[in-house]
Amino acid sequence: MSDGRLIVCATPIGNLGDVTLRVLEALKTVDVIEAEDTRVTRKLLARFKIATPLEPYHAKNLERRTPEVVARVRSGQSVALVSDAGTPGISDPGAHLVDACIDEGLTVEVLPGASAIVTALVASGLPTHAFYFGGFLPRKVGERRRALEKLAGLEATLVFYESPRRAASTLAGIAEVMPDRRAAVARELTKLHEEVIRDDVGALAGTIAQREIKGEVVLLVGPPDRSTTAAPAPDPAALRRQVDALVVGGMSRKDAVRAVSDRTGVARNEVYDAAVGAATEPNGR
Repeated sequence: MSDGRLIVCATPIGNLGDVTLRVLEALKTVDVIEAEDTRVTRKLLARFKIATPLEPYHAKNLERRTPEVVARVRSGQSVALVSDAGTPGISDPGAHLVDACIDEGLTVEVLPGASAIVTALVASGLPTHAFYFGGFLPRKVGERRRALEKLAGLEATLVFYESPRRAASTLAGIAEVMPDRRAAVARELTKLHEEVIRDDVGALAGTIAQREIKGEVVLLVGPPDRSTTAAPAPDPAALRRQVDALVVGGMSRKDAVRAVSDRTGVARNEVYDAAVGAATEPNGR
């Protein structure tokens, strides 16, 4: 049996001092390192005087390179996989190579390390008992809104990656679907200019819009506020209007009922009764 293996190495998200001893040992001893951006990885290797051969593996060449790397591992070589920062396979092309090696029955070893998701979550001050990582939200406004509407009812802190250029507009979109939520923006984590801004999501969107944001950004949104006081009874007319508006926009009534239920926290059968059952009552009440 081949002794080859793919070693997934988590690298620092900013401060090079956060690399683990196991990752350094792996990078020194493997036959080759597959890197998302060789320029970034060379800085890490230079810092720790590592001379292992380096090859590019990224979204633009993965279709061509994946069979080559799998063949290396099958032949008995040890291959390290690194991304620009953090753990490969999380919102980056490394997942493709991991899946390919698993499909071939090859050994895949994952070395843990720094994570922007966990670091930002803890620093945000938002609930950490349950969280949902959504990667990058869709760029198109309509698609982004639909994605957020599906997540609005989750009893968990929501975590997203975003580019600095789109951070303000994405926060504004979140504020439309999830108004008054607690939120945070974390950027340049572990670096010299690390910053975590915490506020109401709408206010936070306004703050970010007035600034030039640089560096990698993580957006976090708190779960719905479930007050201990009794919630007011849902207004059937308001529920019906929301469903009708989504139907007019092209959504099926079934999907509209589900979306309004997720958005408002009202049980689907109650939304359905308000939207459909009410239409059968005298005078359309």
